[in-house]
Amino acid sequence: MTAAIRGHIVDPVRQEIYDGVVHVKDGVITFAQFTKGCSGNTQGVCVLIKGMKVQDAIDKLDGILCGRRGTSCPDQLATALKLL
Repeated sequence: MTAAIRGHIVDPVRQEIYDGVVHVKDGVITFAQFTKGCSGNTQGVCVLIKGMKVQDAIDKLDGILCGRRGTSCPDQLATALKLL
């Protein structure tokens, strides 16, 4: 089974919305890309989660905070992955 998430994630630092797409095949993340946001962080997260099982990515990213914002870019990605 192949699934894709395409949507908007809120960057808690810049308070802006950026687009993201994540492709999943047989429960494994095969592709991830985001526009806007903190470029280094989003690129790093995308590289790190490629090849990872969806649940493993959720377990690692869920609950990561960015300062006192109550969420973060990785936390928002985990929230989106939970929708699969």
